[in-house]
Amino acid sequence: MNAFFSKILISAASFPGLWLAANASETASEAIAVRDSARVATVHAEGTQTYVCKQKSEESPTQPRALIWEFREPIATLSSNGMSIGRHYAGPNWDYFDGSGVKGKVVASAPGATGNDIPWLKLDVVEHRGDGILSNVTAVQRINTKGGVASGSCETAGSLLIIPYSADYVFVRKN
Repeated sequence: MNAFFSKILISAASFPGLWLAANASETASEAIAVRDSARVATVHAEGTQTYVCKQKSEESPTQPRALIWEFREPIATLSSNGMSIGRHYAGPNWDYFDGSGVKGKVVASAPGATGNDIPWLKLDVVEHRGDGILSNVTAVQRINTKGGVASGSCETAGSLLIIPYSADYVFVRKN
């Protein structure tokens, strides 16, 4: 492994207290905890959560189907120590700059700190790409979320709402 990758790996693993989300309530940490695992990396994400205006699937006899904001996709830059090291996008997928990547599936969630913060998540990895730091990752935690929640009414089906968010992503592997 070259010196540049070594520095990034050390930096990404050096975020104190993030792995089990020490800054959050014990309930949130417990809900998304990954048992019998080791942290591979922790990275920060800055980006957006995109929503599309759609008709609600349920219809009642007294109410026509209302328009609601439905989650479409995240788009974010992953960083460590102020350096861009990857990206996060629909799937959900994470790509690291060393060519490795993972796709996840949500298996648990906990509320964000406020009603404007997207939930904290635990995701099991269901797909690997490339060879690198994410090659042996088995789960991903999304913690320390800020923003990203759609609010307000949507008036026109098909319109988009783009909401800024930030979060930390913790990549772990089984022990």
